[in-house]
Amino acid sequence: MRLGRKLLDARTDFYVIAEIGVNHEANIDLAKRLIYEAKEGGADAVKFQSYKAETIAAPDAVSYWDTTKESEVSQIALFKKYDGFNPEDYKMLQDYSQELEIDFCSTPFDLESVDFLDPLVEYFKIASADITNYPLIRKIASKKKPVLLSTGASNVIEIRNAVNELQKYGATDICIMHCILNYPTEKINANLLMIENLREEFPTMLIGYSDHTTPDEFMILLSSAVALGAQVIEKHFTHDKTIAGNDHYHSMDVKDLLQFTNNLSVLKDALGSPQKHSIPSEAPARENARRSLHYSRALQAGEVLTIEDFISLRPAVGISPAEVDTYVGKEIRSQVREFERVRPGHFK
Repeated sequence: MRLGRKLLDARTDFYVIAEIGVNHEANIDLAKRLIYEAKEGGADAVKFQSYKAETIAAPDAVSYWDTTKESEVSQIALFKKYDGFNPEDYKMLQDYSQELEIDFCSTPFDLESVDFLDPLVEYFKIASADITNYPLIRKIASKKKPVLLSTGASNVIEIRNAVNELQKYGATDICIMHCILNYPTEKINANLLMIENLREEFPTMLIGYSDHTTPDEFMILLSSAVALGAQVIEKHFTHDKTIAGNDHYHSMDVKDLLQFTNNLSVLKDALGSPQKHSIPSEAPARENARRSLHYSRALQAGEVLTIEDFISLRPAVGISPAEVDTYVGKEIRSQVREFERVRPGHFK
C-alpha cells in the first residue's frame, strides 16, 4: 500500500502521521510552524481536519470529551472556534508541506470537504465517528484513493460493513486503524491487543493505530503498538502540550515525536523476520551451546546401554541427544571411556 511518498510493502515499513488536527487554533502561521516541527521530528505526514461546525454537529450536541481538560460542553460551539480555514488555506498548507517534503492530509467531515481536498491529498482518512456515515464513506471511496479507516468505539461487524462500503464504491487500498474514542484515552483503556485481533480479522489489509493517550517520556505505548503490528501510526501533534483545551493536552510535541521516530529506527531492525528460524548469526551457538551424546561412565564390551549410560555435553559435534532413544538397548562393541563421545561405530 502506498501512502504519499512511502510504499509500505514489508512488515517493518512504518508511516508516522503527526495529526495537527485543529491545534493550529485557526492560525495559518501556527499551522505552518506545526508542519515544520512535524518534519523536524521525523513524521512522514501532517494531517488536519476539514469541517464547518454546522455540517458536523446539531445545536444540541453535547460534549463527549473530558470537560476538565476542554471546558466547552457544546460540540458546535467548540467546532466553531476552529473551522475558519477555507479551501485556499488548505491549498496553501499543502503547498508548504510539499516544500518541506512531508505528506499533507486532512480528514473531511462533510461531502464538500471531500471534493475540495481530493486534488490536495494522496489518501483520505475517515474519522472513527464516521464509521457508520455511509454517504461520506461512499463519497470518499468514489475518489479511488487509499483510505485510512479509524475504528474507535466500533465493533468488528461495523468495521467490516464500512470496509464493504468502501470496496463497493471504489476504494481498493484500505488501512484499518485501531483507535479508542476517549479524549484523552487512559493507558489502561488503550487495548493495544486489539491490533492483533484486527490483523486476524483483516489479514489482507494494513493495520494502524490512532492514539489519544497522554504521551509518556519514552513513547513506550506507541512503540508497543508498532511491535504488535501497527504500521501506520497517527497521533495528535502540538507545539505546546501545556495549552488548555482542544487536543493539546493529549498531543505529542516535537520532542516526543523525535523520541518515537528514534524508537522506530531501532524497532525496524529489531523486529526482523516474522517466520521463526535459525539465523546465520546463531550458527556458532548452534554448534557450541547445543550438546551431543557422551557416555556417563566407562563401559565394557558387551554391555547393553540404558538411558542412564548417556550424558549430554557441549559442543554439538556428535550425535544429538534428540536421537538418544535410537541407542538405548544397543550393545557396546568395545570398551569406551567415561565422557567419551558416542559414535555410531561403537555398537554391534
